[in-house]
Amino acid sequence: MTALWAGSLPDLTAPGHPGWEEKVFAGSTVYTPLPTEGLLMAESRGTASGLYHEGRVDLRLTPWLNWSWKVGNVLEGVNERAKSGDDYPARIYVVAKGGVAFWRTKALSYVWSSTQGQGAMWPNAFTANAHMIAVRGGSDRPGELVAEKRNIREDWKRAFGEDIEEIDAVAIMTDTDNSGQSARAWYGQPRFSAD
Repeated sequence: MTALWAGSLPDLTAPGHPGWEEKVFAGSTVYTPLPTEGLLMAESRGTASGLYHEGRVDLRLTPWLNWSWKVGNVLEGVNERAKSGDDYPARIYVVAKGGVAFWRTKALSYVWSSTQGQGAMWPNAFTANAHMIAVRGGSDRPGELVAEKRNIREDWKRAFGEDIEEIDAVAIMTDTDNSGQSARAWYGQPRFSAD
Protein backbone atom coordinates (compact mmCIF):
# COMPACT_ATOMS: atom_id res chain seq x y z
CA MET A 1 0.00 0.00 0.00
CA THR A 2 1.19 3.49 -0.77
CA ALA A 3 0.92 6.50 1.50
CA LEU A 4 -2.05 8.81 1.08
CA TRP A 5 -1.74 12.56 1.30
CA ALA A 6 -4.31 15.26 1.94
CA GLY A 7 -7.24 15.06 -0.43
CA SER A 8 -6.11 11.80 -2.03
CA LEU A 9 -9.01 9.56 -1.03
CA PRO A 10 -11.12 8.42 -3.99
CA ASP A 11 -14.27 10.47 -4.53
CA LEU A 12 -16.93 9.01 -2.25
CA THR A 13 -19.64 11.06 -3.96
CA ALA A 14 -18.90 9.89 -7.53
CA PRO A 15 -21.35 7.50 -9.23
CA GLY A 16 -20.39 3.99 -8.17
CA HIS A 17 -17.84 5.51 -5.72
CA PRO A 18 -14.86 3.77 -7.41
CA GLY A 19 -12.06 2.94 -4.98
CA TRP A 20 -14.54 2.24 -2.18
CA GLU A 21 -15.71 -1.29 -1.39
CA GLU A 22 -18.85 -2.40 0.44
CA LYS A 23 -18.69 -4.54 3.57
CA VAL A 24 -22.06 -6.09 4.48
CA PHE A 25 -22.79 -7.03 8.09
CA ALA A 26 -26.60 -7.40 8.14
CA GLY A 27 -28.28 -6.43 4.88
CA SER A 28 -27.20 -3.57 2.66
CA THR A 29 -27.53 0.07 3.55
CA VAL A 30 -28.33 1.93 0.30
CA TYR A 31 -25.59 4.42 -0.63
CA THR A 32 -26.61 6.85 -3.37
CA PRO A 33 -24.07 9.32 -4.82
CA LEU A 34 -25.38 12.86 -5.30
CA PRO A 35 -22.50 14.30 -7.38
CA THR A 36 -24.17 17.64 -8.11
CA GLU A 37 -24.50 18.21 -4.36
CA GLY A 38 -21.08 16.72 -3.56
CA LEU A 39 -22.67 14.28 -1.12
CA LEU A 40 -23.33 10.57 -0.63
CA MET A 41 -26.77 9.71 0.78
CA ALA A 42 -27.11 6.66 3.02
CA GLU A 43 -30.41 4.97 3.87
CA SER A 44 -30.64 2.16 6.40
CA ARG A 45 -33.81 0.22 7.22
CA GLY A 46 -32.72 -2.34 9.80
CA THR A 47 -29.53 -2.92 7.80
CA ALA A 48 -25.80 -2.57 8.37
CA SER A 49 -23.24 -2.20 5.61
CA GLY A 50 -20.44 0.27 5.10
CA LEU A 51 -18.12 1.58 2.42
CA TYR A 52 -14.37 1.40 3.02
CA HIS A 53 -11.15 2.38 1.31
CA GLU A 54 -7.86 0.67 2.09
CA GLY A 55 -4.71 2.76 1.85
CA ARG A 56 -1.99 3.77 4.24
CA VAL A 57 -2.14 7.30 5.64
CA ASP A 58 0.99 8.81 7.22
CA LEU A 59 -0.37 10.61 10.27
CA ARG A 60 2.99 12.27 10.91
CA LEU A 61 2.31 14.32 7.77
CA THR A 62 -1.50 14.49 7.70
CA PRO A 63 -2.97 13.79 11.16
CA TRP A 64 -6.23 15.67 10.59
CA LEU A 65 -9.35 14.01 9.20
CA ASN A 66 -11.82 16.46 7.63
CA TRP A 67 -15.35 15.63 6.49
CA SER A 68 -18.91 16.91 6.42
CA TRP A 69 -22.15 15.13 7.22
CA LYS A 70 -25.78 15.55 8.18
CA VAL A 71 -28.49 13.27 9.51
CA GLY A 72 -32.19 13.27 8.81
CA ASN A 73 -32.97 11.70 12.18
CA VAL A 74 -31.45 10.14 15.28
CA LEU A 75 -32.56 6.79 16.71
CA GLU A 76 -35.09 6.42 19.50
CA GLY A 77 -34.49 4.64 22.81
CA VAL A 78 -31.15 3.01 21.96
CA ASN A 79 -28.36 2.25 24.44
CA GLU A 80 -25.28 2.75 22.27
CA ARG A 81 -23.07 1.19 24.92
CA ALA A 82 -24.91 -2.16 24.59
CA LYS A 83 -24.89 -4.60 21.66
CA SER A 84 -28.63 -4.14 21.20
CA GLY A 85 -28.15 -0.40 20.60
CA ASP A 86 -24.89 -0.31 18.63
CA ASP A 87 -26.51 1.62 15.77
CA TYR A 88 -25.71 5.09 14.42
CA PRO A 89 -27.31 7.31 11.79
CA ALA A 90 -23.78 8.27 10.69
CA ARG A 91 -20.25 7.19 11.48
CA ILE A 92 -16.79 7.41 9.97
CA TYR A 93 -14.00 5.02 10.96
CA VAL A 94 -10.24 5.04 10.82
CA VAL A 95 -8.57 1.62 11.09
CA ALA A 96 -5.05 0.46 11.96
CA LYS A 97 -4.49 -3.15 10.99
CA GLY A 98 -2.64 -5.57 13.23
CA GLY A 99 -0.85 -7.27 10.33
CA VAL A 100 -0.59 -11.03 10.81
CA ALA A 101 -1.77 -10.43 14.38
CA PHE A 102 -5.30 -9.65 13.11
CA TRP A 103 -6.61 -9.51 16.69
CA ARG A 104 -4.52 -6.37 17.17
CA THR A 105 -6.50 -4.44 14.53
CA LYS A 106 -7.97 -1.31 16.13
CA ALA A 107 -10.42 1.35 15.05
CA LEU A 108 -11.74 4.74 16.05
CA SER A 109 -15.34 5.41 15.10
CA TYR A 110 -16.48 9.03 14.95
CA VAL A 111 -20.26 8.93 15.37
CA TRP A 112 -23.33 11.11 15.22
CA SER A 113 -24.73 9.73 18.45
CA SER A 114 -28.44 9.43 19.19
CA THR A 115 -28.05 9.46 22.99
CA GLN A 116 -24.51 10.36 24.06
CA GLY A 117 -23.37 13.93 24.58
CA GLN A 118 -20.91 15.61 22.24
CA GLY A 119 -17.35 14.60 23.17
CA ALA A 120 -18.31 11.34 24.91
CA MET A 121 -16.00 8.37 24.27
CA TRP A 122 -16.63 4.71 25.07
CA PRO A 123 -15.51 1.21 24.01
CA ASN A 124 -17.55 -0.41 21.25
CA ALA A 125 -20.15 -2.83 22.60
CA PHE A 126 -18.73 -5.71 20.55
CA THR A 127 -14.96 -5.22 20.95
CA ALA A 128 -12.56 -3.28 23.15
CA ASN A 129 -10.36 -2.81 20.04
CA ALA A 130 -12.75 -0.13 18.78
CA HIS A 131 -13.66 3.11 20.53
CA MET A 132 -16.56 5.39 19.73
CA ILE A 133 -16.33 9.20 19.88
CA ALA A 134 -19.52 11.25 19.75
CA VAL A 135 -18.62 14.13 17.46
CA ARG A 136 -22.29 15.14 17.46
CA GLY A 137 -24.68 14.16 20.21
CA GLY A 138 -28.41 13.61 20.41
CA SER A 139 -30.41 15.95 18.22
CA ASP A 140 -27.48 18.35 17.71
CA ARG A 141 -28.25 20.15 14.41
CA PRO A 142 -30.14 17.38 12.53
CA GLY A 143 -30.88 18.26 8.92
CA GLU A 144 -27.90 20.63 8.80
CA LEU A 145 -24.69 19.84 6.92
CA VAL A 146 -21.88 20.18 9.46
CA ALA A 147 -18.13 20.31 8.74
CA GLU A 148 -15.90 18.32 11.12
CA LYS A 149 -12.17 18.16 11.79
CA ARG A 150 -10.44 15.69 14.13
CA ASN A 151 -6.79 15.03 14.99
CA ILE A 152 -6.56 11.25 14.72
CA ARG A 153 -3.27 10.97 16.63
CA GLU A 154 -4.64 12.90 19.60
CA ASP A 155 -7.92 10.97 19.62
CA TRP A 156 -6.11 7.63 19.29
CA LYS A 157 -3.93 8.48 22.28
CA ARG A 158 -7.03 9.32 24.35
CA ALA A 159 -8.79 6.12 23.31
CA PHE A 160 -5.97 3.58 23.39
CA GLY A 161 -3.10 5.28 25.24
CA GLU A 162 -0.87 4.80 22.17
CA ASP A 163 0.84 7.11 19.73
CA ILE A 164 0.00 6.05 16.20
CA GLU A 165 1.86 7.07 13.05
CA GLU A 166 -0.20 5.38 10.32
CA ILE A 167 -3.68 4.08 9.62
CA ASP A 168 -4.62 1.55 6.96
CA ALA A 169 -8.25 2.21 6.06
CA VAL A 170 -11.15 4.66 6.26
CA ALA A 171 -14.83 3.67 6.29
CA ILE A 172 -18.28 5.21 6.54
CA MET A 173 -21.42 3.48 7.74
CA THR A 174 -25.06 4.18 8.51
CA ASP A 175 -26.53 1.21 10.38
CA THR A 176 -29.71 0.28 12.20
CA ASP A 177 -29.56 -3.53 12.27
CA ASN A 178 -29.53 -3.97 16.05
CA SER A 179 -32.45 -1.64 16.79
CA GLY A 180 -34.42 -2.39 13.61
CA GLN A 181 -35.02 1.31 13.03
CA SER A 182 -34.46 3.49 9.97
CA ALA A 183 -31.96 6.28 9.40
CA ARG A 184 -30.90 8.59 6.60
CA ALA A 185 -27.61 10.48 6.44
CA TRP A 186 -25.46 12.41 3.97
CA TYR A 187 -21.65 12.38 3.81
CA GLY A 188 -19.28 14.84 2.16
CA GLN A 189 -15.87 13.83 0.82
CA PRO A 190 -13.40 12.94 3.63
CA ARG A 191 -9.80 14.14 3.32
CA PHE A 192 -6.61 14.29 5.35
CA SER A 193 -4.64 17.44 6.03
CA ALA A 194 -1.48 18.60 7.78
CA ASP A 195 -3.31 21.19 9.90
